[in-house]
Amino acid sequence: MDLDLIQSLVEKRDSKIVLLVLDGLGGLPMESGGKTELEAADTPNLDRLARDGICGLQLPVAPGITPGSGPGHLGLFGYDPLRYQVGRGVLSALGIGFDLTPRDVAARGNFCTVDDAGRVVDRRAGRIPTEQGAELCERLRDIQLDGAELFVKPVKEYRFLLVLRGDGLSGNVGETDPLEVGEMPLDPEPGSPEAESTAQLVRQFVDQARQILSDSEPANMVLLRGFSQHPDWPKFGDVFGLRAAAIAAYPMYRGVARLVGMDLLDPGHSVEDEFSAVEDHWDEYDFFFLHVKHTDSAGEDGDFERKVSHIEKADALVPRLTDLGPDVLVVTGDHSTPALLKYHSWHPVPVLLWSEHCRQDGVERFGERACMAGGLGPRIPSVDLMPLAMANARRLEKYGA
Repeated sequence: MDLDLIQSLVEKRDSKIVLLVLDGLGGLPMESGGKTELEAADTPNLDRLARDGICGLQLPVAPGITPGSGPGHLGLFGYDPLRYQVGRGVLSALGIGFDLTPRDVAARGNFCTVDDAGRVVDRRAGRIPTEQGAELCERLRDIQLDGAELFVKPVKEYRFLLVLRGDGLSGNVGETDPLEVGEMPLDPEPGSPEAESTAQLVRQFVDQARQILSDSEPANMVLLRGFSQHPDWPKFGDVFGLRAAAIAAYPMYRGVARLVGMDLLDPGHSVEDEFSAVEDHWDEYDFFFLHVKHTDSAGEDGDFERKVSHIEKADALVPRLTDLGPDVLVVTGDHSTPALLKYHSWHPVPVLLWSEHCRQDGVERFGERACMAGGLGPRIPSVDLMPLAMANARRLEKYGA
């Protein structure tokens, strides 16, 4: 999608758009012929929106490509994830309010568990509580690097932020997370000659972290992903002419929203609090990005029934959004996380768009197989959803004479 074209067509109106993202929404049956998590869930409110709206399956990046959460959300915000690329390190930094400078390289870290041979046995160290993660970050701040200043900040649970600050640093460094249990952590390989000194700094950090955490259980090692530096991109509000707010509990998703210029609202301590934030700030914004995380966490844990339960909890809260009277409501996920696979997958994600001006397509229920036959099609690019939402909100003028 051409952001310049969209910006040239924006028309000022008072209409409001809500984007509800159930993280990792798409799924798979646990056995042949069964139902996906979404199909197994009791979702009367989402089903009603599906009947009164238009549905389909959206591709976060491209066919066969498994998206990370950053690209998945950027596509939903209208930014082509193949053009606008950023590592999770920057998103984690922005999500916790860390002010990156041009001399910084950021990485997202996991505390993990390794066995006596150094193989990863748990990439998330049993999802240790945030308080324990903060204590471990304090220990890692004792690390001394030759040629760079070091920042280690807790993020949430087992996640932390690593920032290296110095001259001539590069974000073109390979991650150390093998993404599979039973594997050794990877060596941080430089992606270019200019990144060699940064890769060496990362090796120093990892070696010292291994020693410092050797007596810690279950978090006795670190994994690093998403080395990156802050990019300069068009801002969401400038492109779409919307006063935009983001409500997300997890820093990574707050980071991607902040990266494109959305205001960050206090998400509170529960999913219910997140919906309350939309209600409390309804008159202040034109666009609300509302993120629900636990659907994804359950999928990553391989817990089919828990994912079903979180989908049902979100469905029960949907009337709190529709009662506000949005002009457009879009419901989807940033990617699929089937409990069967315990990880993100390449499968297209169910999406529904409701407005008074959409063409109803005959879909009766919000689910993968039903949406496959919907009017938006079985493979609509996620970047096309924002222009469709804008059009249904009557916020785009005619193109051409």
